[in-house]
Amino acid sequence: MSLKKAIGIIVLVLLIDQISKIYIKTNFALGESVEVFSWFQILFVENKGMAWGVELPGSYGKLFLTLFRLFAITAIGYWLFDAVKKKSSKVLIVAIALIFAGAFGNIIDSVFYGIIFNESVYKGEVATFLPEAGGYAPIFHGRVVDMLHFPLIDTTWPEWMPWIGGDRFTFFDPVFNIADSAITIGVALLIIFNKKAFPKKAKTAREIVQEEI
Repeated sequence: MSLKKAIGIIVLVLLIDQISKIYIKTNFALGESVEVFSWFQILFVENKGMAWGVELPGSYGKLFLTLFRLFAITAIGYWLFDAVKKKSSKVLIVAIALIFAGAFGNIIDSVFYGIIFNESVYKGEVATFLPEAGGYAPIFHGRVVDMLHFPLIDTTWPEWMPWIGGDRFTFFDPVFNIADSAITIGVALLIIFNKKAFPKKAKTAREIVQEEI
């Protein structure tokens, strides 16, 4: 698979990811949701930290996280270039391209969203793109926009159950975005098609002789 096609995948994912995020950011108040199906909602939340909402304390924690992401995506980009150069399997190149696109999509949020949008608030006015008063955070301190929510099971624990009786139970509860989906699909491809992605090299005559000895 050529580098041109891999870049095409990256550009397509980034366009879908950023268009969806900008639309949600400029049309939804924080926490606002729209039910598409009983098991699927568009729900606007912002992720201040890593995946699953894990946060590093303080402003320096956020800066460290963003810089780490930039370092990681540089390594992934080199991996992609090397895989294409070595004419690796198509599934490996597609998987790396998806992971790169997803990581890059979330990096854009972390680096730039704080300076190109104003603050999103609950039950208030929606954010503005390039506000005159400036953004809500300095560069490298932006928050990642999430909007895909799949509450496949939304029920209440039976009253007779100790400690949790009557409490609400939701599965699957995390809210994510297109970039997260691309990363997940890329990793899944590497796991499911592991043998195709990382084929074992044919043994040399010397290696065969050594095994016999």
